[in-house]
Amino acid sequence: MTVSELAEQLNLRVFSGNEGLNHEITNGYTSDLLSDVMGHAEAGNAWITLQTHRNVMAISSLKDLSAVILVKGFEPEADMLAQSNEEGIPVLGTNDETFVISGKLYNLLNKQ
Repeated sequence: MTVSELAEQLNLRVFSGNEGLNHEITNGYTSDLLSDVMGHAEAGNAWITLQTHRNVMAISSLKDLSAVILVKGFEPEADMLAQSNEEGIPVLGTNDETFVISGKLYNLLNKQ
């Protein structure tokens, strides 16, 4: 599933990183602890978090993540938007709680 398809199916807002909307999402990773994501997320994951700063994009790039999904109506800071556009890694948003959007992503990726 592409980031664009995910955004459409889960009604996610696209904040930035439009060049990466064709990235394939292989799985998801949910964490607000940056070191946890650095140590355990895998390439192709969509990262679900409430962190809204530039360091999120640095880790996303390092781990070759497909997208970042911000929860609970959080919006990215200006430096995060700029880095997202530079790296081509989409930042998406939802008003859903972390638990809810994680479940939705899981269900969508594991449809049979």
